[in-house]
Order: sequence, then C-alpha cells, then structure tokens
Amino acid sequence: MTEQGPVEERIFRGIPVSSGVCHGRILVLKKAELSIPKYDVSEEDLPQQVQRFEQALITTRREILDVQHKISKAIGDEEARIFDAHLLVLEDPTLIDSVTNQIVQKRVNVEWAFHEFTEKYTATLNAIDDAYLRERAADMRDVNSRILNNLMGVQRQDLQNLREPCIIVAYDLPPSETAFLDRKIVLGIGTDIGSKTSHTAIMARSLQIPAVTGLQNASQKLQSGTYVLLDGYNGALIIHPSDQTLFEYGQLVRRQVNIQEKLREITVLPAVTLDGTKLTLSANIEQISDIESVKYFGAEGVGLFRTEYLFINRSALPTEDEQYDAYRKVASELKPQPVIIRTLDLGGDKFISKLQVAQEMNPFLGWRAIRYCLEEKEVFRAQLRAILRASAEGNVKMMYPMVSCQDEVLKANAFVEEYKAELRAEGKAFDENLEIGVMIEIPSAAIAANFLAKHVKFFSIGTNDLIQYTLAVDRMNQKIAYLYEPTHPAIVRLIQMTAEAAHANNIWCGVCGEMAGDPELTPLLLALGADELSMAPPLLPQIKLMIRRLKNAEIKELGEFALKCDSSREILERSRALARMAAPGLFETQM
Repeated sequence: MTEQGPVEERIFRGIPVSSGVCHGRILVLKKAELSIPKYDVSEEDLPQQVQRFEQALITTRREILDVQHKISKAIGDEEARIFDAHLLVLEDPTLIDSVTNQIVQKRVNVEWAFHEFTEKYTATLNAIDDAYLRERAADMRDVNSRILNNLMGVQRQDLQNLREPCIIVAYDLPPSETAFLDRKIVLGIGTDIGSKTSHTAIMARSLQIPAVTGLQNASQKLQSGTYVLLDGYNGALIIHPSDQTLFEYGQLVRRQVNIQEKLREITVLPAVTLDGTKLTLSANIEQISDIESVKYFGAEGVGLFRTEYLFINRSALPTEDEQYDAYRKVASELKPQPVIIRTLDLGGDKFISKLQVAQEMNPFLGWRAIRYCLEEKEVFRAQLRAILRASAEGNVKMMYPMVSCQDEVLKANAFVEEYKAELRAEGKAFDENLEIGVMIEIPSAAIAANFLAKHVKFFSIGTNDLIQYTLAVDRMNQKIAYLYEPTHPAIVRLIQMTAEAAHANNIWCGVCGEMAGDPELTPLLLALGADELSMAPPLLPQIKLMIRRLKNAEIKELGEFALKCDSSREILERSRALARMAAPGLFETQM
C-alpha cells in the first residue's frame, strides 16, 4: 500500500548502531501480542504440563543450535557464539525450577506459569544500570518468544523469503532473525527498542546493514509501503525525504567513503600527536571472541577485560580452571600487548542468581564489586588465582573496580600475596611482578588518589560511574538524563586530580569509560593528563586520527581553560571546537 499526494517530510530520532544510509519503502512488523491462556490444571494432569515444558525446552534448544550452525557457516564463528547466551538461558535452573514450581504449586497451565515468571525476570534485568546485562534481557526475550511459540504452536515470521527490497521497521528484531536477512533485499533496519550493544546491532554491523534502534513508537505510527530514508550515522528515520534531503545524503555517502579509507590506513600507525607525544590506545572487551576486533582495529592491547560474562546465565560459578583458561587465551593471543583484567564487578545491582546476593534498597551504593569480593573470599580466591596463573602466559595486569578507600586496596593486595604463596607452594607459574591498578569511579577515590597511588601501578578512570556518583544522576532515567554532563566542572577537576596524583607517584593514568571513545572529548582528556584511552574496538581508528591531528600547545591551552571554567557547556564547546578543527572529516556524518 503506497500513500498518495504531496506529503511533508518527518523524522523519527533514534540510536545509530550500524553505519550507512539507505532509502526505499518500509515493511512494518508490528509487535507480536500473544494472548496467553490461563486455566486450572487437575492434580493428575500436572505431570503432563511439566512434560510439555520440558519438550518445549528441548525443541527450542534444537532450533537455536540449528540457527547457530547456519550462522557459523554464513557469517562466522564469532557471530555464532552470540547464541551461546541463548542456550544458557535454556539451562538456567532458576528458570526451570521456578516455572515447574509455579505449575505444581498453583496448579496452572505451563504457558501462564512460564509467561508470569519470564516477565518478572526480564523486568529485573531491564531495570539494571548495566548495558551488558540489559542486553542479556533482550536475549531472554528472544528465547522466551521461541519457547512460548513452541508451547502454543505459533509459527515465527519468516523474513528469509522476502522478494521486494525494503527497509524493515519493527518493535524489535531478534538476532536469530537479523542474522538471516538478505542484504540485497533488506536495505536497512529500524527498531523501536535496542541499543548499540544489542546482539541485533552486532548482527546488523556484521552484515553491513544500516540500522537505527530506539525509535520508540515508529512501528506503531508507520505503515508498510511508506517511502523513507534511514540514516545509520546519526540515528534518524526520515519519512518522505525531499529531493534536497536525498541530494544532501548522497553527498554524505561520498564523504564517508573517503574518511573510511583514511581510518583503515591509520590502524597500523601509532597514536602520537603532531609534536611527538605518544598516547596508548587500548580496547574494552567482554569475552574471548572480541580478540579479533582488538587486532583488526589496531588496539595496543586490552585496557578493560570485563570478566562478568563468565558468571552470568550459569547453573554454577565458574571454576578457577575455567577462568584461567579464558584469561590465558586472551593473554597468549595478544602478547606482548598488555591485557588488563578487571576483577568481578557484580553485586547487588546486577542480577546473578548463583551468587545469592540479597535484595538491597539502594544496590548502586551497596554490596558489590570489590566490597563483595573482599567478603566472599572463595569467589575472589578462584578469580585471583586464575588471573595470576594466566599472567605466566602473557602481559597480564589486573585492576579492582569500585574502590573507595586505601583499606580496600591493602586488603585485596594482601589476598594477592597470599595466593601467590599458595601457587609457589604448588609449583604453578605466575608473573611475580604482575602490575595491579584500581578503577577510579567513586569521588572518594579521586580525592584520595594520592594515597591510593602509593599502593598500585596504574589508575583507570571509569567515567560512566564517576559522573553518575559525583552528580547523583542515573543516566538511564530520562527525566534527569540532561544532568549527566561529562564536562561538568566537578568531573573535569576529578579527572585532572586523578591524573596529577598518578604522575606525582610515577604511575600512569588511563580512561576506560564512554568519554574515552568520544572524539569530541579526546582533546579534553589529553589536556587533563590521560596517558591511555580504552574503548570499544571499532572506535579506535577515529580516536587515533584525532590524536594524530592535535598539537600539545592547543591541548595545554584547552586544559588551562577547562580548569578555570565554571560552565559545562563552554568546556564542551571548547573541546568540540578543537576536535572539529583538527579532524573535520570525523564529523561529516552529521546532518
């Protein structure tokens, strides 16, 4: 169905997750609304309901393994490993036991029991202020949908046999469906929900299909057949684009071809300013499969290896040997480049049933990260021993998250020395000079940085949490998100104070939060004393290009201005102006 007559151009704004521009007619996939029946089940029929649940899990597992196998052949093993998380959901004892108990205790049908539990479970994950765990909620939605469909005999929508070129607009598009899209037919993807780290976004990037998420209600307001332009650079879905808009985007595509060629050439070059100051650019990773991206985008090692993925969606905690194997693979693959492993950063705000962490009134200020590890000594012991053992296989360093005071560092270091002694006695190799650092993400740590620096070898500033804790702002709360200001004068001073304390004690200072991957803020971070920047691997080339276009005199002048300025906006504008003057090509995606 196509629309007739002159119409005005309209824009839906969202989150750009896969770069590129495309235009054409849309195919709208409305959010599936299953009507879940509820009925009482007699005592003698309860075993049949449990058996139906078990059979649905078996069928779903078979489907996901088939999807994984096909993706491995079509796209690659790295993308196929995304579905390991889906398979783990099917083995989650919390899921299985809770649904089974609900069926038996309430004497209800399996569809209702399953739906009730999974709605609460995913709502818990969605509420967590951690992008990685929220995206695991998206994995659960995909798996849950499959299980419900199998229980109710509903066929999933088949997008593999589309005949006409189109741009798909949907409430959500599971990665298991995204992976099989034909790039010649599906020109782009727009979804109401999702983020840059969602597995759907990862699939879109792998397939090089332009994609925008977070369009809120586009799938409800638009009709199939409408002509649109999808902007995967800026996160826009333009309805009925004018001839002028189409012309301007044609120019944008040509400019992007040129800048992408420059970024590909720069991956093998050092991150050094025009007058010779060398910076270290590292990668943030979450799992072993990220190693290839680290190499491909020219990172100088790993500045943040998040270990939480080893602890999530499991029936039991990972053993020391299992952790050792994971850390060893990364270290040996990347040596002699450094790999900084962050110790467990889970706790009261992050859902993990096996750890038996009690519900807290305010989990963000609660029992988590280093606080949890210092009390749960066996959990900490297994991880510290695994990291120590892996240090014999490569250039491994380690850092503690959410440190608030010197006492926590001393206690953690004492455990490290104790486990070194154990390993010596057992004849197991490790690096006697393993370097230990701390994450600076709490204001008290930044203020006390001079004391902390005497007991560690480096700092890594986690700007996401530092900003939230300093400004008392939950950046996921839309009502106050405007208060989340990376260039707030207090944040500027805390970063500078941390770097100054590090240098005064002859240690280095890095930044591993989102600020590190923002080219507009690169000049400011250098001006405040950062020695290393660590970010998602695909962001590395543009940050490297920015560094290679800056001069020390300009950086110094910006730093002096920022430390005297009382306006977040003016600091941002000054850093932004310098960035755009130094590397204008990086910002030519903006319309």
